[in-house]
Amino acid sequence: MRELSSAVTLVAVLATGGVAQEIGPPNGALVVSGGGDVSGVILERFLELAGGSDAPIVVIPTSSAPDSCYLDLSIPDCRFDASYSGLRRFRQAGARNLTVLHTRDRQVANTAEFVAPIREARGVWLMGGRQWKHADSYLDTKVHEELHAVLERGGVIGGSSAGAHVQGDYMNVSRSSENEFAGRRLPESVWRQGFKFLRGVAIDVHVLARNRQFDMVGVIQSHPEMLGIGLDESTAIVVRGDEFEVIGSSYVLVYDNERWVEADAEETFRTVGGPFYFLRAGDTYNLKTREALRPTTTREPIGRVVRKSWSQP
Repeated sequence: MRELSSAVTLVAVLATGGVAQEIGPPNGALVVSGGGDVSGVILERFLELAGGSDAPIVVIPTSSAPDSCYLDLSIPDCRFDASYSGLRRFRQAGARNLTVLHTRDRQVANTAEFVAPIREARGVWLMGGRQWKHADSYLDTKVHEELHAVLERGGVIGGSSAGAHVQGDYMNVSRSSENEFAGRRLPESVWRQGFKFLRGVAIDVHVLARNRQFDMVGVIQSHPEMLGIGLDESTAIVVRGDEFEVIGSSYVLVYDNERWVEADAEETFRTVGGPFYFLRAGDTYNLKTREALRPTTTREPIGRVVRKSWSQP
């Protein structure tokens, strides 16, 4: 196994002439979706950013592949070719140039032959499932390097649920099932490491649909330097550089250790304030300044969000 290092970051720095990525990708775009239904505006935007219906798209289903597929690819659910059922939504959205790429073998993921389709791709979509399967298979491999290269040449990387979670810097890994992690191929010290397309960012998904809106609070309390982004289902952020726009039908939650929802006066009994706030479709966010804007007659800050450290009384 190749030693985990900063090699991928170095590749990105060299490719941009020495200008290191700050938070979002210096080139290209990300479409980061919270799960659920990603048809409609989310896939339409992904294909638009990739270059249209004829753009070469690679779909990576590794996070959803059953563990049994690692041993026997002849199982019907393990056919990751043109018949793969996960391609249906992309075809319905108009995509005509699709390739499926899957392995759980890190040695295979480190071969030039395996990554060849990514080198031709204008867009790559990471499917949902278990985010640690994406990481175990591809973190710090040639696949990981070529995903960064897709962005460097102006392409787009998208993902839903697990495929969104892994795009961040930090993954909040549950220990709810010992059996689930018995087969992990990476050392525990890097279990929480994502692909770092968004640096200094932790991502959670399905947040409102599964009542997970408070889960990120503990993550940011433990890692106050990080930004937390929670995505509900059927909703995504489109990231270009250090800014993103919200698209879809639900909400995005922002967890910033230096921002707080201001409490009303005590006599209103309406709220005590809180450590996260909501963005909706059309809202934009600057990842560098951590400022959110809402489109009205002008671009205005999100109401009731004030500068206040979570550590303040």
